[in-house]
Amino acid sequence: QVQLVESGGGLVQIGGSLRLSCTASGKIFKNQIMGWYRQAPGKQRELVALITPDGTTHDADAVKGRVTISTDDAKNTVYLQMNNLDSAATAVYYCPHQQLDGAYWGQGTQVTVSS
Repeated sequence: QVQLVESGGGLVQIGGSLRLSCTASGKIFKNQIMGWYRQAPGKQRELVALITPDGTTHDADAVKGRVTISTDDAKNTVYLQMNNLDSAATAVYYCPHQQLDGAYWGQGTQVTVSS
């Protein structure tokens, strides 16, 4: 079983920045596409950004130009730098890790953007 520790969330004002981290330990499968997802209150979970093993990234249209996803393979950590945050960014953020029987989702980290 993999363990995921998602951190870096918090309360930030509109226009502020946050850097989220997600560190995996335990049963880790290397060379997989890593991503950040978010779920806002009353809404479905949605993709924020993906990064492939060769470093290719894809950002969702809603956050394009305001997020940067990156990884530190030595630390089994994926990051999400978020800038110029708006109220739509208020959500719980997750970084699932693929296992043999499907994706494992951690507890997530709460991001709250206030005016």
